[in-house]
Amino acid sequence: MEKIITYETLRRFAYSNDKLIKGDIRGIVLNFFGLGGMPIFYDDSGEAKEFAAQGVIFVQPYYNPWCWMNAQAVDFVDEIVSVLVEHYGLGDGVKVVSTGGSMGGLSALVYTAYARITPVACVANCPVCDLPYHFTEREDLPRTLYSAFGTFEGSMDEALRSRSPLHLVEKMPHVPYTIFHCEDDRAVNLEKHSLRFVEAMRPTHDVAFITVPLRGHCDLSYEAHIQYREAILRALL
Repeated sequence: MEKIITYETLRRFAYSNDKLIKGDIRGIVLNFFGLGGMPIFYDDSGEAKEFAAQGVIFVQPYYNPWCWMNAQAVDFVDEIVSVLVEHYGLGDGVKVVSTGGSMGGLSALVYTAYARITPVACVANCPVCDLPYHFTEREDLPRTLYSAFGTFEGSMDEALRSRSPLHLVEKMPHVPYTIFHCEDDRAVNLEKHSLRFVEAMRPTHDVAFITVPLRGHCDLSYEAHIQYREAILRALL
């Protein structure tokens, strides 16, 4: 197929704040949406402006909102990153940080394992970490996972494990991981997901785990949000 995503067409496939940046580019932050969330942004958010002021390209890929970072989603994001790297002459040594919440948190983690340019860090908020368990966790989830992996060459269990952070620990690159999880999360169980993943990662990987009391799914407190942003920027120094 001919090349569809170019710098000229990029904003049909992702939000990017790159035109706001004055001066040198420090790196790229990928922010992955949660399940079902996929608005197109025509205006620059305060967050995007703040990253631009730091010389950081902030990108929100418009991947399939039920993708669960399947193979097509990885290729799609790789293509978006490649367009920016080529346009700005950043080279494969560019610093990329992978971030997101919920399904986007899973995506941020899984992308580190499969990305063409390996991220230098990952920061995730209330991430889904055990995808086979998540298939049974809520009534609304099986349809989305079947949509993502129905054409996978193998069993559904094999497909889910191939995109499940808990089952990818040995494949995860040795970069810093910062995991946030809200203690009152009713959508993605803290103990079944983040806690088990962090425990599995700690013997071999650099992982920080921050729980946020009295907050529901992905609802970081002001203090935790500051820590979240600091973890991202620290990786780009």
